[in-house]
Amino acid sequence: MPPTSLLTWFPSCRLQARVERMEQFQKEKEELDKGCRECKRKLAECQKKMKELEVTDPESGKGELEKLQAEAQQLKNEEKSWENKLEELKKKEKNMPWNVDTLSKDGFSKSVFNVKPEEKEETEEQKEKKHKTFVERYEKQIKHFGMLRRWDDSQKYLSDNPHLVCEETANYLVIWCIDLEVEEKHALMEQVAHQTIVMQFILELAKSLKVDPRACFRQFFTKIKTADQQYMEGFNDELEAFKERVRGRAKVRIEKAMKEYEEEERQKRLGPGGLDPVEVYESLPPELQKCFDVKDVQMLQDTISKMDPTEAKYHMQRCIDSGLWVPNAKTGEGAEKGGGEGVYEEIKKENGDEEKGNA
Repeated sequence: MPPTSLLTWFPSCRLQARVERMEQFQKEKEELDKGCRECKRKLAECQKKMKELEVTDPESGKGELEKLQAEAQQLKNEEKSWENKLEELKKKEKNMPWNVDTLSKDGFSKSVFNVKPEEKEETEEQKEKKHKTFVERYEKQIKHFGMLRRWDDSQKYLSDNPHLVCEETANYLVIWCIDLEVEEKHALMEQVAHQTIVMQFILELAKSLKVDPRACFRQFFTKIKTADQQYMEGFNDELEAFKERVRGRAKVRIEKAMKEYEEEERQKRLGPGGLDPVEVYESLPPELQKCFDVKDVQMLQDTISKMDPTEAKYHMQRCIDSGLWVPNAKTGEGAEKGGGEGVYEEIKKENGDEEKGNA
């Protein structure tokens, strides 16, 4: 009969080896879970930026949108790779021999309710129509939610109006934030931005749990009201990043509006020949600019007579085409026939007559 010490040692060795295998397996599983979660987080963040860009500025942000789409595709490939690795690990786990460690695992620690069914991808036209219909019906309620400050008030309002817990509300709040920033209502923008991130966090939670957002918004408020420092820092970091994006979009919109306004004003200024008097004036030699500044016709005549004839004709024609110089009754017919040349010749003739008179 083997010594007692050996009888106890062999089982101990087997137990130790099994424990080590289980620990290694668990460590591998945790690393895969962590990698998969991080990949999903980055993908969700990328998709959120894409959605904001599509909603707020689809034209001027085209280049940035293409870059984000490429990044999203890469993250989707990575996500699929992580999921495949997890699936292989699960298969490996099923094939593991049963023992006290595997049999005693809690198989009922998670309950899933209101599982969200897979939805068909909507076209852009369908999304736009859906958003428009929703806003027309619930705009007043969305704005009320956007003005709330306390967690309890927000939770109660969504409990009373669960239809607001959706993408359409989030999209409306994003656009409203940009509108407020454009209108320089900065404090109000920051308030609505807070509620926008609240809605986005709820939607992301629903996505991660694969449930309808209306079924999990209470979980978000329960968590945020008792959140640890790390979770609150994550919320506040996302809020600050969102406000910066809003300011950036507002700036782009203002610049675009200014350019459009300037172009409209320029079109209104255009003279009979299609030239802008401001641009023509700025292109004139300083001595000619001075004539227009003081509105002295005699000074203009003297200046033209001293200039190179070709250059003088060129500048006078541009002045007429821009409306900067309007030929009088005496020179109007010449201007129509010969443009700047007629005006130039007329001024030259007047100067010649004066010289003869003085003689």
